[in-house]
Amino acid sequence: MALTYRGVDFQPNLLNEVSPGQIGGKYRGLDWRFRNWSKPAVVKTNLDLLYRGTLHQTQSTLKTQTVTEEGVTPAPVTLTTPDPLTSVESLARVMMLGHQHALKIRQQAMLERAAEEVGLKADIGSHWDRIQGKVHPSFRESYDRSPATMS
Repeated sequence: MALTYRGVDFQPNLLNEVSPGQIGGKYRGLDWRFRNWSKPAVVKTNLDLLYRGTLHQTQSTLKTQTVTEEGVTPAPVTLTTPDPLTSVESLARVMMLGHQHALKIRQQAMLERAAEEVGLKADIGSHWDRIQGKVHPSFRESYDRSPATMS
């Protein structure tokens, strides 16, 4: 029997062999058995599947390099791991970003307290300054930690 699906003709393969299983129990007085497929049905594709620009491969392929001249061996490939961020510059950057984050949280808390004193009932914490993520320069001058804490 020839079948057609979306304009593609194909012959169905209805040879589904099952192996007899063990008795799994009784249901309403009848034996209940597991039946397992002898050979799982795998549909092989000949399409070049791409996902976000990466070629999808169902089987892992290992490319080997052939040597044309005798006695020449390819150089061994060494994998290098990046050094952990322990330099002074990276530590200073992490401290600066943490300080800026603390300033944003402090500024947001002050805004919420001021809005509560005025009588605003809306959740202003989700509306102001979270969108742009900027700290006003005057806030840094007036409500920042003391320089004496860094000594």
